[in-house]
Amino acid sequence: MFHGSMVAIITPFDAEGNFDEESYRQLIEFQIENGTDVIVPCGTTGESATLSYEEHNRVIKTCIEQVNKRIPVIAGTGSNATAEACTISQHAKEMGANGLLLVSPYYNKPSQEGLYQHYRTIAQSVALPQVLYNVPGRTGMNVTAATTIRLAEFDNIVAIKEASGDITQASEIIARAGDKIDVLSGDDFLTLPLMACGAKGIISVTANIMPKQVKAMVTAIQQDRWDDARKLHLQLLEVHQAMFIESNPVPVKTSAALMGKCRADVRLPLVPMQAATLEKLQAILRQHELI
Repeated sequence: MFHGSMVAIITPFDAEGNFDEESYRQLIEFQIENGTDVIVPCGTTGESATLSYEEHNRVIKTCIEQVNKRIPVIAGTGSNATAEACTISQHAKEMGANGLLLVSPYYNKPSQEGLYQHYRTIAQSVALPQVLYNVPGRTGMNVTAATTIRLAEFDNIVAIKEASGDITQASEIIARAGDKIDVLSGDDFLTLPLMACGAKGIISVTANIMPKQVKAMVTAIQQDRWDDARKLHLQLLEVHQAMFIESNPVPVKTSAALMGKCRADVRLPLVPMQAATLEKLQAILRQHELI
């Protein structure tokens, strides 16, 4: 259902630390102009963890308004409290989101049965296509292939964003339930190998600053132009790695600021890039003619 090059879009702030709606709308236009297939607001890269409920709803609403049905919007609505995730998800549905991105519960460290019941409850409560989000490095808990395959039985659980870094796990989901649930890469540097195994696209960090290039690589894979895809993958690899030289979204937001697209400000406990890593980032951006 949701395929191709999808961006986990940053949330810009103004000089007072408030949501910068005008810059956000311009960032969305930049994505659409460069061929991005889906916009994903309020994910990890969008600093959802430090947005208030009111801000969360406003960011999603602004995204839906600006996109204006030109491409799908998958709203990040996950929480470590199941009831809260249901409430936020219902709000996103009422605002017109096309789908939901649901990070697995963090901090609680539920069992696999707890994970299953969490996602089952949301699926049964909110009639909208849902994308599971497995990112153990952030949540402290892996959603196993077996649990994902169980959840694939729900018609509105349509995909999983796999950011476990485990190609074997992603491949097992595709092998055993690929006709029921799509796998989407959650790591830019694994897009090529995961799509070679049958994944349907990427929810990308790098696409915030290089949407045209990420889209070109995904398109090459979809068209079986593997030599072109491999070349683009290797060209982008250094940028992908640079986006994680400090905690996401600090590097990508700093990159967007250096490109003149928004301010670099992030919210505590995130802080601006350290001088040494900023110097490395600037060198890579210059090398790729982004600044």
